[in-house]
Amino acid sequence: MADTPRRKWVGKSIRRLEDPKLLAGEARYIDDVHESGMLHAAVLRSPYAHARIKRIDTSRAKALPGVVAVVTGKEAAVLAGPVPAFCAEPVVQHAIAIEKVRFAGEAVAAVAAVDRYVAEDAIDLIEVEWEPLAVVSDVESALRPGGPLVHENLGTNLVFGRTLTFGDVKGDFARADRVVRRRLRWPRVAAVPLETAGAVAKYERTSRRMTVWANTNMYHYSAMPFAGTLKVDPNKFSIVPVAVGGSFGSKHLLSKVITIAGILSKASGRPVKFMEDRIDNLAASDSHASDRSYGAELAVTADGRFLSLRIDVVDDYGAYFQFGQTSHGNYLSQVTGPYTIGSVEITLKAVLTNKCQQMVYRGAGSEVNNWVLEALVDTAARQLGMSPVDVRRKNLIRPEQFPYKIPTGNYYDSGNYAGVLDLALRMVDLDRWRQEQARLRAAGRYIGIGLATCQQRSVYSATEFWFWYEKPGFPVTATPEGVTVRIGQSGQFTVSLNSPFWGNSPETVVAQVLAEEFGIDPSTVSVLYEDSLRALPAAGPGGSRLTVMLAGAVTGASRKLKDKIFRIAAHLLEASPQDLVLADGKVSVAGVPQRGLTLADIAANAHFFKMSLPAELETGLDASHTYDHPFTTPPSADRSDLGAFYPIVAHAAHVPVVEIDIDTGLVKFLDYVAVHDCGTMMNPAALDGQIAGGIAQGIGTALYEEFVYDSEGQLRTASLLDYLLPTAAEVPSIRIGHQETPSPYTPYGLKGSGEGGRMVAPAAVANAVQDALAPLGVEVSELPITPDRIVRWVREAQARR
Repeated sequence: MADTPRRKWVGKSIRRLEDPKLLAGEARYIDDVHESGMLHAAVLRSPYAHARIKRIDTSRAKALPGVVAVVTGKEAAVLAGPVPAFCAEPVVQHAIAIEKVRFAGEAVAAVAAVDRYVAEDAIDLIEVEWEPLAVVSDVESALRPGGPLVHENLGTNLVFGRTLTFGDVKGDFARADRVVRRRLRWPRVAAVPLETAGAVAKYERTSRRMTVWANTNMYHYSAMPFAGTLKVDPNKFSIVPVAVGGSFGSKHLLSKVITIAGILSKASGRPVKFMEDRIDNLAASDSHASDRSYGAELAVTADGRFLSLRIDVVDDYGAYFQFGQTSHGNYLSQVTGPYTIGSVEITLKAVLTNKCQQMVYRGAGSEVNNWVLEALVDTAARQLGMSPVDVRRKNLIRPEQFPYKIPTGNYYDSGNYAGVLDLALRMVDLDRWRQEQARLRAAGRYIGIGLATCQQRSVYSATEFWFWYEKPGFPVTATPEGVTVRIGQSGQFTVSLNSPFWGNSPETVVAQVLAEEFGIDPSTVSVLYEDSLRALPAAGPGGSRLTVMLAGAVTGASRKLKDKIFRIAAHLLEASPQDLVLADGKVSVAGVPQRGLTLADIAANAHFFKMSLPAELETGLDASHTYDHPFTTPPSADRSDLGAFYPIVAHAAHVPVVEIDIDTGLVKFLDYVAVHDCGTMMNPAALDGQIAGGIAQGIGTALYEEFVYDSEGQLRTASLLDYLLPTAAEVPSIRIGHQETPSPYTPYGLKGSGEGGRMVAPAAVANAVQDALAPLGVEVSELPITPDRIVRWVREAQARR
């Protein structure tokens, strides 16, 4: 853009500060933590999806040499309470089941031993007498009157149900010339990071202090709830961050892992490490994501204008309600997408079954809504005889309409959605591909060109946790991010962060901001990570927030530092602070560059020569700043604006091109173009990595991944032999383009981008497959689009003809 400010470091692709230690194997991950006398944990898991524990005998396990502690659910309940949960409903979950198990893989006992081998051997010696119960294997059986209950105290398996209406839905549907209807099925999947969840807990009996190392991101927010769960005074409970080998939402809390490690440390009096193995992670971790069935309707006019949206969704939450309604409240902030839809109605039923409970995965439910909406949009285009491009152009929000308020109350900050679409179409050369599609179709080959234009809400405010309740379930109003910036005696910068390295680029972000603010070399910045007791307030990475929030925190601290720097320099240079300028690491009198001081000169005076400072200034050169969300808005009393918590909204258009072999069902990518508008880019190279990684995960969701349970509640995809992940052989070369529409709400105009690739890719890939198979009469209504499903759909369509 012509009026974009000229910057030296923000917006530049520099090498990440995090990478050298990662590449050299010097980063400290959770499995690198070793404490003196540390024990290792293993967990006995239920083979049944639903059963009562009639008797459990641990005597043989306790007698095994090398075993230090064995705890059952009843014994664990003395040492710890229920695990933390972000919901108000009365669904209690213990890290180790007490009287009843509710999913296959739920923990029933835990062992701490001198090594993992002995702990696993001890697990095999524990004897359990079971009383199997009838299994609730799907939402249909869960809602059947008189059926078995997952939690008897609730009296129902419908843990949550509500209809929310925003705008004149009834009137808009009455005015419509056509109602486009789809029934859609989104699969249960998970992030499956390279590193599983793990924790080391060290309880000191004399001081009653507990230190936990864990690969969780929300360690500052979750420290107090975990202290309550583990019955430790909050000022004696600390979580120490470690480098995280991937999370994508799956390590938000680690409720069971941290609690089990803490229980065993209290029971043994020694440090205990509990590290999930891969089967633990797939079958029983806090990592499963949305499992939804949709009935969706889009009201449209004869000329293709969108009027209103109805969504009826049933979500299989599994056995517990740990993260509550979050993955449904989340998409309220962008439910109508980038389109001028005037009203929306959402009906949700959240159902308990005998499966592992849900958490969140990159997108947190908004990627599901994007797929549903984009499937409706493409269906509308087909039914109206319009192209997918034209129907979108007619309904996209225009640049002059921003900030734009959607029916649920959220304000989109800025955008040029038509510009993103135009760039994507130019990059992919749509006309050429349409001609090639027609030519190859005549030869019996099936080419599909997909299109999805989707929102990427970012930087949540705390009021997201209020939604879907008449009274807030977790009524916080703060999602801050704090930093401390120190200029040392030699003039070099050190930053203390209060959120962990999560596979993202926090060190690079703060270094680029400091370089921009002070004119220094970003490679000279040193970054430290504080534990939860020493940390400033911080919500941590998640919800595509950290780059924006760190930039706000660092610019705030920089302002405070500059004020002191200018006052010291003015005193030493005998000038007015208003006459000074800071550039390239030097403070000088404006127009007289030779009359100045380097930051090193100023720092030396600040640290060593108190008598050279103004009398009111303290020794040293540091500043802390806690940056609060720039647009926190609690809901109105009438609840008409429940979606107003993600106002910093990025946007993207994806255009994948695929070829399908209808005999084998194989999908091959011929091209993939992704254009994103994430506001001002901080580091384009790092951003491209985020986008490409998210697209790879989105391809997995669209084509490969699914947790499959049988009628007895047994997980049939409990290893990576059965739970298919895309590899480099399946993910195409992705061509990425960018448009920059700065946000008016944030430092430098930044927007979040961490979830963007996966927010769009499933919808785009599904639409590409649909485009390829449409001539055969196939309608893609569920994910993943596996080869066997494609072959079956084609055969069914041929039989109908």
